[in-house]
Amino acid sequence: MTVQVTAAAGHEPDLIVRREGAVGVIRLNRPKTINAVTLEMFRDIDKALDQFEADPAVGLILLEGAGERGLCAGGDIRALYESSQVKGDLGKILWREEYVLNDRIARFPKPYVSFMDGIVMGGGVGLSAHSSHRVVTERTRLAMPEVGLGFFPDVGGTFLLSRSPGEIGTYFGLTGQTMNGPDAVYARFADAVVPSGKLPALRETLVNLRAGVSPAEVKAAIDRFATGETAGPVAANQPQIDRWFAHDRMQDIVADLRRDGSELAQSTLKTLNEKSPRGMVVALRLLRLARVSSSLEECLVREYRAALQVFASDDFREGVRAAVIDKDRNPRWSPPRIEDVTPEMVAPYFAEIGADELVFDKTK
Repeated sequence: MTVQVTAAAGHEPDLIVRREGAVGVIRLNRPKTINAVTLEMFRDIDKALDQFEADPAVGLILLEGAGERGLCAGGDIRALYESSQVKGDLGKILWREEYVLNDRIARFPKPYVSFMDGIVMGGGVGLSAHSSHRVVTERTRLAMPEVGLGFFPDVGGTFLLSRSPGEIGTYFGLTGQTMNGPDAVYARFADAVVPSGKLPALRETLVNLRAGVSPAEVKAAIDRFATGETAGPVAANQPQIDRWFAHDRMQDIVADLRRDGSELAQSTLKTLNEKSPRGMVVALRLLRLARVSSSLEECLVREYRAALQVFASDDFREGVRAAVIDKDRNPRWSPPRIEDVTPEMVAPYFAEIGADELVFDKTK
């Protein structure tokens, strides 16, 4: 079975969807952009899940990325920037559909395997890290770098980060630092490290499973190829990270880092100094609220409210300009200092939005 996905004449589709054996394959197919995801791709993934969920011949889903560079570098930031520039509504539409899809993936009734090889960032994390079986490799470079764009870790990122050990999630969420494969397992963004050279054999094993395969059988198949690694370099630094990032105010985190003369503290402080002050304050509050939330959906509702404020903000446009458009890596944040971020600035990110609130389709 091949699901038809719209493509321009003479071009491969941006999403390849087909059944191979008992596997419903979803392949992100924009390798030149490291498979950055568009609104149409999110919609086509949702349609593919409709068909695979209803097809008794499909026992599990496999998400993979085309090309050698990675699963997915995130959402189509340039399109969001252009819409924000003209006060358009792409953010409102795209994030609504994306977040609802993230929740659907987390609830999907059949095993959902993600090959998180190479670069996995932002929206790519949303498509993979909520799945039931998450495979990383020695090539994995996973990050939630949104605070560098005047944003915050979204797509359920606040839920995932808040469930990492200690303050590891706070560290990754505020610094945007990259996890390798074992780091991702330790931070609870992934389940197993499989050498990239063994992915083809694992894929073939999955394709040959029966249609009614259980989650435990899928896990056993993955474990046969896994290295067993459960902790990367970040685990060794957890005592310091837990101490620095235990605070509920960005000013206190920064003050602790300034007091610590270690090389790691100073490099972490330098990284934070490059991020949006407002983005970090909003992100930290979202992470703390996520920690006491009982569900992914609660976090996604909050993230959507905050995302609409971000979309309208100068910081988002400035962050994307500096990183993606002009690439001068010199954003001019507003305000420029953490101390200048007031409660009045932050409050709108957490306000209810009435008829625009995120609603989940429980029929899927």
